[in-house]
Amino acid sequence: MEDVLRALKYRAWHRGTREADMMIGGFFDAHHASWGQHERALFAALLTETDVDIMAWAIGTQDVPERYQGPMMDAFQKLDFIKVAK
Repeated sequence: MEDVLRALKYRAWHRGTREADMMIGGFFDAHHASWGQHERALFAALLTETDVDIMAWAIGTQDVPERYQGPMMDAFQKLDFIKVAK
């Protein structure tokens, strides 16, 4: 199981842009400890999507596809997990 989480963390934090890394990686860091197998699989599927789409779903500029609607995306859309340096 640790190998799965390690791989998800890497993929979440190495998206290609700093903004996507912060949003997707920050979400992983804030929530992964409470995930079961279903949530880990859903997050793994989410990571196959483009950063532009994931970020648009998170900020509400695009409708969330039905396959990602639910508690995980609800938590993602709060964006309260992003820490902004001052």
